[in-house]
Amino acid sequence: MSRYDRKKGVELFNEVYCGKVPLPAGEGESPFIDYMLETLFGTLWADETLSIRDRRLLLIGAIAAQGEAGTLAIQLRSALLRGELTHAQLDAVAVFLTQYVGYPKGSQLFQICNSVKAEAPASQGGA
Repeated sequence: MSRYDRKKGVELFNEVYCGKVPLPAGEGESPFIDYMLETLFGTLWADETLSIRDRRLLLIGAIAAQGEAGTLAIQLRSALLRGELTHAQLDAVAVFLTQYVGYPKGSQLFQICNSVKAEAPASQGGA
């Protein structure tokens, strides 16, 4: 029996991504995915020291610094869906991070923010 909690990890994964990101593999199909769900989500995201919003902001900064567009879009979309950030806050995050990650990555971040805002329903992420 693992000392980590896969079930809790699956619950947090679905909460963090609003059920919009499918689980990449079923239990026992991928040791990597099982470990990620048990440790990253079942332990780190489950720790209540930081809120999901706090963790998401940290993650957005790290991903923006790496220039990982696909993962960044998932995080920004989830932040809007969960009501963690508004459209104006997304813009503020992009302006702030651009000063630290540089203009090429900042430009990419703005493009992703604009795309995510355009697809968000009017009731989410109010301007």
